[in-house]
This record gives sequence, C-alpha cells and structure tokens, in this order.
Amino acid sequence: MNVQIIADSGCDLPLEYYNENSVSFIPLHVQLKENEYEDLIEIQPKTVFDAMREGEVAKTSQASPNHFKELFTRFAEKNIPCVYIAFSSRLSGTYQTAVMIKNEVLEQYPNFQIAIIDSKCASLGHGLAVKHAVKLAAEGKTVTELEETLASYCTKVEHLFTVDNLDYLARGGRISKASAFVGGLLSIKPLLHVEDGQLVPLEKIRGRKKLFRRIIELMKERGEALDKQTIAISHGDDEEAALEIKKMIEDEFSPKEIIVNMIGATIGAHSGPGTIAIFFLNNEA
Repeated sequence: MNVQIIADSGCDLPLEYYNENSVSFIPLHVQLKENEYEDLIEIQPKTVFDAMREGEVAKTSQASPNHFKELFTRFAEKNIPCVYIAFSSRLSGTYQTAVMIKNEVLEQYPNFQIAIIDSKCASLGHGLAVKHAVKLAAEGKTVTELEETLASYCTKVEHLFTVDNLDYLARGGRISKASAFVGGLLSIKPLLHVEDGQLVPLEKIRGRKKLFRRIIELMKERGEALDKQTIAISHGDDEEAALEIKKMIEDEFSPKEIIVNMIGATIGAHSGPGTIAIFFLNNEA
C-alpha cells in the first residue's frame, strides 16, 4: 500500500479492522458521568447504550488536535502519503480540525502529500467509504486518484435509519425539537436519511414491520445493482432487529456481502439504543 489510510471512529468499523488493514485510527471523544473517554479505546458502545437506558446523558466531542498533529507529523517525517476519510463535517468539527492541522504540518513539510476528504457520511456509511479507500490503496492508487474517486463514491452512499427515541437526536441538535416532539407524541417510527452530510427526517411510519418493508421499498427505488454490493447494517445494541432486516435484505436482493456491527459510542450517544441503520450505494449518476 503506497498511501496510508486514516479514519476516525465515526465510521463504526471495529477496532480489529484497523489493525488487520493497517488503517490509522483517530478516536472521537465521549463524555459520560463527568468522565471523558476515547471512543472504542477507553469506552465501548454497549456501556454508553446501557447508561442511556438508565437515564444518563452521553455527550461527544471531536478528535484531539494533538492526535492529528502527532499522526500527520509522523507520516510527513517519513514522507508517507496519506488520505484521511473524515466523519461528516455537518455532524462534527473533526474534519475542520484536521484541515487546520494539515495546513500547519504543510508549513513545516511542504512536500507532504495528504488529502482530507469530508465523507459527508456517518456510521457504516462512512465505514463503506473507508473500506473502499483501503481497497483502492491496495491497488496502488495515488493520493490524487484516491481523493477524486472517494469524493464521487461518498456522494452515492445512502443512509436509511430509524431510532427508538427522537429526543436523543434533538438533544444533540441533530434534528429539531419540534420533530422529536411530534414523533414521541404519536408513538411512530421515524425514518430518516442523510442529505449533504446532514440528518433529515424522511417519513413517519407506525410499527417496525411496516418500517422495515418501507426500507426494502426504498432500497429497490434507490439502490444500484444491490446483488453486487456490500450492504452495511449498524444497530444501537439491538442485534435481533439488525438480523431481522438483514434476512429481509438477503431474501430480496441476495447482495454480495452484508456486514453488521454495533453503532459506536460517539454516534450512539446521539442516536440512542434501538437505532437501526442501513447503508448502500444509490443509482444516481
């Protein structure tokens, strides 16, 4: 691999993936019970979900500027080209911090090749982009080629997801409090997606079975050659529901691969327990 891939914990890939594929890891931060933790290193998502079920409020903060400075400087000193695929800039300040640190490092190492890509994706949608970057790097693509290809790829990543409680998203400013109030009042299941890196309510559906059927319908409408894709499912400590929708997707589309993983502590702190999210590539040109 000629280019070093860097990703942050907003992509919800397991830590083993980073180790097995030599991807550099940047943890976002989670605050719980007056303590701060590095996501996936010092705290696991189930700990956060269990605390939220007990009424605790989990908060998050972006990755440490010092962590970026140390990492970028180390690769600059060794003249190793890098591509960092960042969690959506509409959901975190991590991308902007990385750009700021990159410019600082370039002042000292002007020949350092580094690209920072705003994935405008979240959770395993972001994870699919990271996995694609690893594949391209293994094929010997340059920083410029990776940057161009990934920018296009990320625009095609669809996010369809539902949460058990909209209050978590409203508390973190991810949706309006009015939207959360209406959802809770009517005891409905919200269906949301991502537009230009931002969470947007899509529909309101009563009951999980109807919701899952609607997700399958939207995948049919939006998906491109789903039988040839890797589809991703992330869940907020609700593996039963994740496996239920996985079986529906397998029966309907027979995709090349389906990956399932628990939502990480950073995103889980905002989406809450019971979240189910589906990620795939759309059919837009």
